[in-house]
Amino acid sequence: MKNTLKTFILLAGLTALLMAIGNAVGGRNGLMIALVFAGLMNFVGYWFSDKIALAMSGAQPVSESEAPDLYRMVRELCRRAELPMPRLYVIPSATPNAFATGRNPQHSAVAVTSGIMNILNRDELEGVVAHELAHIKNRDILISSVAAMIAGAISQLAHMAQWAMMFGGMGRDRDDEEGGGSLLGGLAMMIVGPIAAMLIQMAISRSREYQADATGAQICGRPLSLANALLKLESGNHRFPMHVNPAQAQMYIVNPLTAGGIAQLFSTHPPMAERVKRLQELAYHRS
Repeated sequence: MKNTLKTFILLAGLTALLMAIGNAVGGRNGLMIALVFAGLMNFVGYWFSDKIALAMSGAQPVSESEAPDLYRMVRELCRRAELPMPRLYVIPSATPNAFATGRNPQHSAVAVTSGIMNILNRDELEGVVAHELAHIKNRDILISSVAAMIAGAISQLAHMAQWAMMFGGMGRDRDDEEGGGSLLGGLAMMIVGPIAAMLIQMAISRSREYQADATGAQICGRPLSLANALLKLESGNHRFPMHVNPAQAQMYIVNPLTAGGIAQLFSTHPPMAERVKRLQELAYHRS
């Protein structure tokens, strides 16, 4: 509940930031154009996100005859989670990782790398699959799409403002002249706005990861199995780095793009130590 509330607060913050930037640099006309453009882009991305994600990762569909144990595991977890059976894929990569995609539970897919099945025991793999099913159950793809739409609109407004300044003026309409900001305020919004939007979008992604950990632990019934799996996956990603498009990083259960220091501010995933700590606390309260 706490993470859900935080997510909605962050989404509200993104919306407020969008309106502030629109008022400062785009005017109402520019705001509407950016919203329509970003909405169209993300509408297409939402409906075809599963196909795009699976194609970019190189995931291959796997049949029940090829992976009977995996199918049996996922089917049982889906029964516990009250979810329909997703399509299953295997990514031919030594890097241990996994992700879920799809616009809703009826059109979902779970992909695991071949490497993940080499380093996790059955209980740990159940924890990982349960985490991915939690993303589907919590409709995180929809939430991520909304966040991406708003952040995309903010970026478009900033670009429009840059072009407007180059060709004489901030593109403000007459009604905005009375209550709008100054040129300096517009410049500040143009620079700071997209960075702030990206930070909020990353915070939303991290909040959804915490929620998926908690929901996944409930589905599999063993928080420590998921915690142990996360530690193994983090270590495996350091040993066998995965080369992925940065835009895809937020999909995976463990961030395939390793970074430290100030770069953690822009990470799509929470710190691993905090994720493990929260799972350990869940296990303690269950005992």
